[in-house]
Amino acid sequence: MPLATAYNPVDSMKYVVVTGGVLSGLGKGVTASSIGVLLKSAGLRVTAVKIDPYLNTDAGTMSPFEHGEVFVLDDGGEVDLDLGNYERFLDISLTKDNDITTGKVYDSVIQRERRGDYLGKTVQVIPHVTDEIQNWIERVSHIPSDGNGKSPDACVIELGGTVGDIESAPFIEALRQFQFRVGKENICFVHVSLIPVMGPVGEQKTKPTQHTVKDLRGLGINPDMLVCRSKSPLVDDTRDKIAAFCHVSPDEVISAHDVSNIYQVPIMMDGQGVTNLLGSKLGFKVPEERKILDDWKEMANHVDFLESAEEVHIALAGKYTDLSDAYLSVIKALQHASFRVDRKLVIDWIESSELDDETKNSNPEKYDSAWSVLKKADGILVPGGFGIRGIEGKIKAAEYARKNGIPYLGVCLGLQVATIEFCRNVLSLENANSTEFEKDTENPVVIFMPEISKTHMGGTMRLGSKPTPFLRECKIKKLYGGVEFVDERHRHRYEVNPDLIEKIEHAGLIFVGKDDSGERCEIMELENHPYYVGTQYHPEFKSRPSRPSPPFLGLLMAASGLKI
Repeated sequence: MPLATAYNPVDSMKYVVVTGGVLSGLGKGVTASSIGVLLKSAGLRVTAVKIDPYLNTDAGTMSPFEHGEVFVLDDGGEVDLDLGNYERFLDISLTKDNDITTGKVYDSVIQRERRGDYLGKTVQVIPHVTDEIQNWIERVSHIPSDGNGKSPDACVIELGGTVGDIESAPFIEALRQFQFRVGKENICFVHVSLIPVMGPVGEQKTKPTQHTVKDLRGLGINPDMLVCRSKSPLVDDTRDKIAAFCHVSPDEVISAHDVSNIYQVPIMMDGQGVTNLLGSKLGFKVPEERKILDDWKEMANHVDFLESAEEVHIALAGKYTDLSDAYLSVIKALQHASFRVDRKLVIDWIESSELDDETKNSNPEKYDSAWSVLKKADGILVPGGFGIRGIEGKIKAAEYARKNGIPYLGVCLGLQVATIEFCRNVLSLENANSTEFEKDTENPVVIFMPEISKTHMGGTMRLGSKPTPFLRECKIKKLYGGVEFVDERHRHRYEVNPDLIEKIEHAGLIFVGKDDSGERCEIMELENHPYYVGTQYHPEFKSRPSRPSPPFLGLLMAASGLKI
C-alpha cells in the first residue's frame, strides 16, 4: 500500500481533537487513527498526539495488567499503545514528545519555576499549566513524522480518559483556549460516545450521548462531529434525535458500528462523508482520486477474504495471555505477516506457567491441555516480558520447537530463554539461567547490562532504535532484503553473556547479528532448523499492514510451509 501523497498544501496547521465520553474503551484511538488516514488520503501530511492524564511521566513503569502494552518509539520513548495505532495506520514515526502526560507537563512547569522563568509569579494551573499544554501541542505538531523532513499539515490529538474525569480538567481547559489561539477555522472537535441498545426490540438509547455532550459544552468545547459507537448502524430516528439535542446536524452524527475488521473503520467513516466534513470545517479540498484510500480498501477487503483462507496456528506462550492488549503490537505483527502469506491467522494463547513441571504436579489437566495446544501449533512465539513467572514454561516451549523442527520466534526475552535452554540441554551447563531470575546462578547465560541503572526503573533500559549489522548470510538477512544492517527498537536490561558466545556458536546456535560494537548479541539463528530465530530487539514495533516485520514474516512463512 504506497503511502506517498501528492502534496495538497493548506494555509496553516490543522488540528483534529478526539475526545470521549460515557466510558473508556470506546475506540478513540482507532477513531483518531482512522481520521488520520482520511486526512492523509486527501493529500495532507499527518502527525498525531496522545494526551494521557495520569501523573506517571510515561508508560515505562506501568504493569501490562494496568495499562496494556508499553509501545517503544525510535527515540526510546516508552509510550501509550495508541501511538502504536497511529504509527501503523499512518506509517509514520513519532517521538516521545508526541505522548503528553500530566507528569511530563507538571515536571516541565516545575523546572521552569525553579529556573525563574515565571519571574516570581505564583504558578497556577491557569495560565501556566494550560499554557504549557498548548505550547507543547503546537511545538510537537510541527515535528516531521513521515521521513521526508517536512512539517506536517495536520495533527490529530487524542485526549485519553472520558470528559468529566478530574484528571482531564486541565487538558480540556487548555484545548478550550487552544481553539482561540489557532483559530476556529483550524480546529475540529470530534467526540466519541456510546449508543447502548436496550429492551427486547433493541432500541438505541441516546441519553448517555446527550449527557456527555452537555458536559463537554459546559466546559467550553462544542463538538463539530459525534462518532457514536454501537453494535449496529445508527437508525435515522436515533441520528436525528442526537442532532436535535447535541447541537450538530444529522450528517455530523457518525455511526461507528461493528465492522468485519479494524481496517474497515476509515472506509466506513469516509462513506458517511467524514472526509468531506473535515475538508469543509478545516478549509481543504478533497481530491476526486485518492489512491491511498483505494489501496486501503483493497487491503481491508483482502483481510475479509482471509477469513475463509487456510488457517495457520501460532502458539503464543506468554504470561499476560488473559490481556491481549499486553501483546498488541505482537498480535498486529503476526496479522500483518498473515496478510502477506494469505493465511487466516489463529493465535493459540498459552499461559507459559502451565507448560512447566510445577503445573504438571499441581494441575495435570491444565498441563496436558497446554501441551496439547502447543504440539498442534504450526509455529511457536515467545514474546518479551519481565520477571520469573512462567519462565520455565517458556524454556520448555523453546526446547520443544528446537527438538521437533517447529518454526520458532523469540522476541527479547524469547531470545534469552532459547539461549538458556540451548545451554542447559545442548552444552550441558547445569542450572544455566539468567541473573534476572537467579542472581547467583552458577552458569549465568543472561546477565544484567553493565550500563543500566540498578536504582531507577523508568527510562533506564536500553531503549529505542539501534543498528544491528549482519555478520553473515542467513535466513533473517534474506528476509530483510539482504541489507547489511537493520535499525530496530529495543527495550531490555539483560543480554546474553558475551563470555559464552563462542561456545554457544560452536554448538550451532549462531548469533548472526550483533550491535555495532560486535559484542552485544542481537539476532540468533539455529543451524539445520526450518526457522529458529530470536531477536533481542522488538521487531513488532515497526511492523506495518503493508510492510510486515521480517522476523514475523519468516515465522508465518515457515509455519505455512513456504520457502524463505
